[in-house]
Amino acid sequence: MRKQIPLSFPVSESYRADDFMPAECNAEALQWIERFPDWPYPALIIHGEKGCGKTHLLSLWREKAGDAHIAIDDVDRYFGDIKAEEELFHQFNLAKENLTYIILSMSNNIGSQSILLPDLASRLRAAPQVEIRAPDDDVLQAVLVKMFHDRQLKVEPGVISYIVPRIERSFAAARALVARIDESSLAEKRSVTVPLVRNIIAEPELF
Repeated sequence: MRKQIPLSFPVSESYRADDFMPAECNAEALQWIERFPDWPYPALIIHGEKGCGKTHLLSLWREKAGDAHIAIDDVDRYFGDIKAEEELFHQFNLAKENLTYIILSMSNNIGSQSILLPDLASRLRAAPQVEIRAPDDDVLQAVLVKMFHDRQLKVEPGVISYIVPRIERSFAAARALVARIDESSLAEKRSVTVPLVRNIIAEPELF
């Protein structure tokens, strides 16, 4: 039987407050969001691997803080570009003048970043940094449920519990697996079952 060629559709992720999953790995970052504007510095850096919930937290902060303040996701993509760094430094200066705040997300802590503009590096290194750590089993299970839900995939009983002990404890691994399951389920016109997932996890270099 010929496989159907899967079409790529954007995944509609929900960033509502009631869709955020509080857990030990993100508790410190969430506490910073909740205590705003009681911050000791006009900027905060949240860092962690791709898919760990940084964008969701920034969205929650923007909802609480309002449009007067600045949230920049994946800010490390600007480092090494002097014009982009100058614009970012300008945003810091505006925040200082206007008595507003900035929240930034990046994959790794500021100490590991290569920043060309010394004044920007100084500002960023002075900011508090909080890490979202790797998920435990309970968080990983909840993340998988949300990822399948975001893709509107119906998952048969036992699939989530089968996956959790068999993949790397990372948000990136969960995201890659769910994307591959979605693709395979559509191409083969199959439900998301344990046998389907077993075959995908066995694929070489999946992650």
